[in-house]
Amino acid sequence: MITIRHATLADVKTIHLLAHKIWWPTYAEILEKEQISFMLDLFYAESKLKKYISSGEQSFVLLTENEQSVAFAAYAADQENEDIMVLEKIYCLPETQGKGYGKQLIEFVATQAKLAGKSYLQLYVHRQNKARNFYEKMNFKVIKEVDRPLDKYLLADFVMEKEL
Repeated sequence: MITIRHATLADVKTIHLLAHKIWWPTYAEILEKEQISFMLDLFYAESKLKKYISSGEQSFVLLTENEQSVAFAAYAADQENEDIMVLEKIYCLPETQGKGYGKQLIEFVATQAKLAGKSYLQLYVHRQNKARNFYEKMNFKVIKEVDRPLDKYLLADFVMEKEL
């Protein structure tokens, strides 16, 4: 049985552990180990996750398969354009990829965006990330390339957008 629900502070450890299980195989071929560690600490330290969830800065959702958390997503309203919801994070355990969980998470977030009166769902994806193909199948289109500095790293991303 598959369920998707909004995460609470009680889910912080689960999200932290999932991120660590997912990021290494996802990014090992395109990012240096040092950068992966840095970004995991920056975005997925339990203290950061607690802040995101308690402040409402980002809404996290968990997907469970037979009561086991196997995927998560996070979204937030765009700070510059009130028509846009940003899909900040979407990750599935490698062994669950291909089961349609990413699609279900995107559909869930898209519904939340529509309920919030948004017209577009946007995301950032590393230019070398194979997930771009998946996003294109989900009707996202590349609208621009951006290079975003993050500490001593440069995030070379595509901005992708889907009309809701």
